[in-house]
Amino acid sequence: MTFEEVLPKLKNGKKVIRDGWSGPELYVKLVGASQFDGENLNPYFLINVEGEGYTMFQPTVCDILAEDWSIVE
Repeated sequence: MTFEEVLPKLKNGKKVIRDGWSGPELYVKLVGASQFDGENLNPYFLINVEGEGYTMFQPTVCDILAEDWSIVE
């Protein structure tokens, strides 16, 4: 799948991953708008990395152009 195809699925709460990643990455998810310390937070991506937990994720140009995205069940 392309990033354009998985983006609506991310918006609907699905978790995704690139098949080309062969490391400890488990999945990427979208966190919706929220608040922190009384301030609004815009939606953002998190990636879950085995043994490390969550960290912020920003897709690279290669990620956006890749065609090996899939849904994580």
